[in-house]
Amino acid sequence: MPASEETSLRALESLMTEFFHSCTTNDRKREIEELLNSFAGQPGSWRHCLYFLSNSRNEYVMMYSLTVFENLVNKMWVGVASEDKAELRSCLPKLLLSQHTLLPFFIRNKLCKVIVDIGRQDWPMFYHDFFSNTLQLVQSPSLAPLGLVLLKMTSEELVCPREDLSVARKEELKKLLLEQIPTVLNLLTGILETVWDKHSVTVTTPPPSPTSRETGESPFLGLESESGTLCLLALECLAHLFSWIPLSSSITPALLASIFHFARFGCQLPVKTKPLPTSNGNSSPGSLLANGSEGQGRTGQMIGHADRARLGVMAMSCINELMCKNCVPLDFEEFLLRMFQQTFYLLQRLTNSHSHTNTHSVKNRLQELDESYVEKFTDFLRLFVSVHLRRIESNTQFPLVEFLALLFKYTFNQPTHEGYLACLDIWSIFLDYLTTKIRSRLADRDSVLNRYKDALVLLLREVLNRIQFRLNQSQLEELDDETLDDDQQTEWQRYLRQSLEVVARVMELLPSQTFSILFPVLQEDLDIYLGLQQFIVTTRTNRRLNITAEADCRKLHCALRDLSSLLQAVGRLAEFFTGDVFTARFNDALAIVQRLVEVTCYGSQIIHKQNQLMSLAALQAYSHWLAQFCSEVQRQQDQTQFVDLITSSMAATTPLINAKVPEKLLVSACHLLVSMATTVRPVFLVSLPAIQNVFNLITENHNHRLPQEAHVLVCRALSNMLLLPWPSLPEAEQQWPSRSTSHARLVSTLTHQYRLLPQITPLSTLYIPDTPQTLCVLRDVVDSISGEATKSRQICYQSLQESVQVTLALFPLYIQQPDVTDEMLSFFLTLFQALRVQMGVAFTEQIIQTFLSMFTRDQLAVSILQEGSAGSKVVEKFLKILQVVVQEPGQTFKPMLPSILSLCMEQVYPIVAERSCPDVKAEMFELLFQILHQNWRFFFKTSVLSSVQRSGAEEHMENQAQFIAAMQAFGQSFLQPDIHIFKQNLRYLEILNSKHKLYHRKLFRSSMLFHFINVLLQVLLHKSHDLLQDDITLALYNMAAVDFQAFYSSFLPEFLNGCQGLDPHQRTTLARNFTPERDLPSFSQGVYRLVNDLRFYRLCNGSLPPGTLKL
Repeated sequence: MPASEETSLRALESLMTEFFHSCTTNDRKREIEELLNSFAGQPGSWRHCLYFLSNSRNEYVMMYSLTVFENLVNKMWVGVASEDKAELRSCLPKLLLSQHTLLPFFIRNKLCKVIVDIGRQDWPMFYHDFFSNTLQLVQSPSLAPLGLVLLKMTSEELVCPREDLSVARKEELKKLLLEQIPTVLNLLTGILETVWDKHSVTVTTPPPSPTSRETGESPFLGLESESGTLCLLALECLAHLFSWIPLSSSITPALLASIFHFARFGCQLPVKTKPLPTSNGNSSPGSLLANGSEGQGRTGQMIGHADRARLGVMAMSCINELMCKNCVPLDFEEFLLRMFQQTFYLLQRLTNSHSHTNTHSVKNRLQELDESYVEKFTDFLRLFVSVHLRRIESNTQFPLVEFLALLFKYTFNQPTHEGYLACLDIWSIFLDYLTTKIRSRLADRDSVLNRYKDALVLLLREVLNRIQFRLNQSQLEELDDETLDDDQQTEWQRYLRQSLEVVARVMELLPSQTFSILFPVLQEDLDIYLGLQQFIVTTRTNRRLNITAEADCRKLHCALRDLSSLLQAVGRLAEFFTGDVFTARFNDALAIVQRLVEVTCYGSQIIHKQNQLMSLAALQAYSHWLAQFCSEVQRQQDQTQFVDLITSSMAATTPLINAKVPEKLLVSACHLLVSMATTVRPVFLVSLPAIQNVFNLITENHNHRLPQEAHVLVCRALSNMLLLPWPSLPEAEQQWPSRSTSHARLVSTLTHQYRLLPQITPLSTLYIPDTPQTLCVLRDVVDSISGEATKSRQICYQSLQESVQVTLALFPLYIQQPDVTDEMLSFFLTLFQALRVQMGVAFTEQIIQTFLSMFTRDQLAVSILQEGSAGSKVVEKFLKILQVVVQEPGQTFKPMLPSILSLCMEQVYPIVAERSCPDVKAEMFELLFQILHQNWRFFFKTSVLSSVQRSGAEEHMENQAQFIAAMQAFGQSFLQPDIHIFKQNLRYLEILNSKHKLYHRKLFRSSMLFHFINVLLQVLLHKSHDLLQDDITLALYNMAAVDFQAFYSSFLPEFLNGCQGLDPHQRTTLARNFTPERDLPSFSQGVYRLVNDLRFYRLCNGSLPPGTLKL
């Protein structure tokens, strides 16, 4: 036998070497793979692998052998003979102990993993010394690193096992481990304390007090590599244990103190000495500490800065795992305080720049520290502020204001932009907390604010300084302002946005102080910008800026960049000047708006595109303030100030509405015009000469037409000026007759060419390009008044009536041109949503019948099958229109329901049922849902009164075939992979049950309920829609709740009998473990246990050898 095994080993080594050789072909690799798999599948192959593992130094062979063991333990363990299991439980640990110093660390770790997997299956019943052996290793001076590797793996694999365990076993393992936690934590505390005591004997004074400025760097330099390895492994164990154990008295002050001792390592600056080689012969930080047993190579070798930093990082990981826990027992708050005090000390060390022996600035100090350590510390601060600040703020022993001062220092000395933005996030969380606290305690608002006022003002000043190029040009120029991220913003835009969010939060708390700090800075840059006029040199051909000195050019560049940022800032603060504070802050807001109007006017003379854009955007942000100003002045005699503001801003804006202006600037000007017409609504706006010029531009046939987006916006603004009611004026003063006439004239001019199209025979394609643009304008005009009063909508429909009829006449002519049809249906969809009442029943019915006759089965198939095409979008729009129709209350459109249902179920559904078509399918199911939801009595005639009077009487049902077909369509969708359709349709069924008791209806209960439950359980078993696990479980509960008795006594046994791959005993166990509870949490737990254990039993049964007798 040994000679045979030796031959097999050599053959295996040859095969593995050949498999991984670069010259081996893929076909040959497949042959070798089949051979290896065949060998692994043979009974008793593990005995050969045990020999291979003991006698080969070939890494490929060892890895293959361990993979065979892993597969045996995780997939075939149930079928392994008990004496073979015992042999494996004995041999593998012995092999590990004898060879762990010789094995590569990844082979050693894989062997540890196999041993832990056996423990997961057999401890404590059959492998009673599994955990005690691990603890003995941890306590052995020479084998402690190996024991810690096993301990961490035990925590990882036993607490969060995969599906190869039943729920009962998972619960048992967690309970067993929790019982061992006090012992484990004591052992780990002992390791850390022993190392610390051994290597900190040079400390002659106690640690600095919270007010001390001593950094105390020197005592921590003498840690040997062996001790460093041991401590890192212990901290890694703790980090994983803390991720799942609850806060309890087992986490002692001594353990916490030890962790913080090692957290200080991250605060140490590197010593400028030649790095010592690690035990593997190199100086990489991972090599010393990656392999538990190899760190003992050179006794007395000292660890370098990178390894000390790694210890600090891991210690902070432990601390952060504790900080993540929001559920804190009352008796644990003292423990938290001690923890925060320790961290306060660390923060002092990180921001200390006054040591006599340390000439580093705080920023340089942070820059020289390990980047991961700084990130971990920032994570800690975020967790402290977001999770625990409310617990600790009122504790007199914690110096919160001093903590904020240190956080300020830490924030504004961050060496990287990412680090700085991460700290700004922490300040935003703190400001949100403070705002919420003040809102809930209005009585002592001032006392709370006064406590933090100085800190907030300092924060505001520094954040504003950090966005100004004149103060930080070199740092800000590093930010990318071209490449867009996933949020469609550049690095600079993200930096500026996050900074301005902090400014806005401070403004909410300290409005007057914020304004008094921000406005002078804005004024300073405005003065430079407005003073450029004197440097303009005009020639016959052009105008140019005559500034040539390099310093002046740099100063101007910075001022213009800063002005752009500050304009954005004042725009962001617009919301804090409206509402109840309008009068109190009126003068401040007026000063801002006046300067914005001044800048906008000036921009037409000094073309600086970015600042023009920002001034227009900022002015638009103050449109709500202007609207409130407008309402206020209606009650006053003197309106000069308001009229001058509007007149000046429009005089400056309207010249930009020109095809020759850069499009970005043009669109910005158009948006401001829309805001003036829609939000502010001054009575005199339409009569301003500047606005009349815009009317002329749009209505006269100019050769230079505006780009489409700008054209639509301008048309919306002009339409809204004529349609929207003026604020604070009675109906009699709204001048509706003249405004109606003007609006009709405007629409008539805009649609002149379009309305001529039906008269052209044959229809010329020459006019087609203009058709979508005209329809787009009309749709936008309708959409903008959809939520307005009846009078506005009446006038709008009167103006559009002829265009609507023309569009309906043109629809059949364009049915083969999906781009045009799409715009037509978009227009009709908006009409149905906004002007349904004004259109009247007869005309609405005529439109729907026209559409139904045009969308034949063949036409639908052609459109839908071109997925993502314009034709597919046409069908989506058509289905959306039908959704609006079926939602109309009353009996108006009820006669059309049969034909709409027929289109949905007989024409659209057969085409999309077995195809993906996600967009069309989503709209079709939305239509089906709305038909059921809004027209329930179309199927179920029983009134509430009759159902009360005739308890238990038969439900009177109509259109039963259509209802069954609709339910089958919903059920079929749950068998398909599209998770979005699945989620949507599950929600629809739940709404129908909530509103109409769908699951309780006799037809559904008798012939559909158990089918739906079966489908949803099968989905959970197949794990195809795991993201929706909670939604599916809730739906299952609501379905089962119709008749819990029937669910437990009838459905569950029937379901289990139909499940393949189970034996009768397993079916009985599954049914017994699903306890007949009727509350949602217990039922959800029962579903989870059923699904998990059913999959587990199938896995076990599938791994049994052929012919195994199942008991």
